Amino acid sequence: MFKLAHISDIHLGPLPRLTWRELASKRITGYLNWHSNRRRHMVGGTLETLVEAMRQHNPDHLAVTGDLVNLATGLEISRAASWLEALGAPEDTSVVPGNHDAYVPGAHEKTMRAWYDYVRGDDDPSHYVKAHRLWPTQRRRGPVALIGCSTSVATPPFSASGYFGPRQARETAEALKQAGRDGLFRVVMIHHPPIRGATAQHKRMIGIRRFAAALSVGGAELVLHGHTHLNTLNWLTTRRGRIPVIGIASASQGPGGKKPPAAFNLFEISGKSGAWSLTWERHSLTADASGVTLDHHQTLL
Repeated sequence: MFKLAHISDIHLGPLPRLTWRELASKRITGYLNWHSNRRRHMVGGTLETLVEAMRQHNPDHLAVTGDLVNLATGLEISRAASWLEALGAPEDTSVVPGNHDAYVPGAHEKTMRAWYDYVRGDDDPSHYVKAHRLWPTQRRRGPVALIGCSTSVATPPFSASGYFGPRQARETAEALKQAGRDGLFRVVMIHHPPIRGATAQHKRMIGIRRFAAALSVGGAELVLHGHTHLNTLNWLTTRRGRIPVIGIASASQGPGGKKPPAAFNLFEISGKSGAWSLTWERHSLTADASGVTLDHHQTLL
């Protein structure tokens, strides 16, 4: 049996002190949003409590589906790299970026360079190479193939959309087909939910149809995402059958906000190709933020 944990939307805080130059961009809107809204619910020991509770289950691997930072400043990116190092070895943690990790032009490259060991696939160069086409990434851990996709692009103010392009769709389909031929349980990691109507128009994923087509051609057993800060289960219907698509609350969300408190998913994967078994648990922060408790259990496959 293989245990896979999943967290998302870390939004490491607090915000560092920003220069006027940094604020003279889209960052000003995020800065105001943080101080008027998120700061009240994304501080304190919530993230630490969640991670400690997750570790007690001894997962074999951890999937992190984006938004490690808030405004993608240099200091935030560096702090996130240190947080990943404290979290565990790169071999045991797989990361895909979110829209906040590419908040302004140029930020995406900086985040990928800083977090590269946690992002790169098994066959990618050992050191970051700007010209190397990174996505999709492919990691094999035990019976599981982790296919990492990126929807992370810089967007204008008041937009948080993502983009999944034709090349990435083709290569994702090929990676999934090969993993299927190798008899692996295929998990696709992506930040934006690949489900129509899952978010507001300005936060949507552009390329949802491409994504569905890639999975219809290549096949997959599970899709994990973040972005909405909600605990959700949707199903993607393809010609190969239905695929569970699961989102999770922000790992830093304290109780008392509009969104559900911090949570992590835990999956138990067993069986073999053509006869997989998949059990899903969700563990959420308690109302008094003193601990984490099991609040959902379901057999998906």
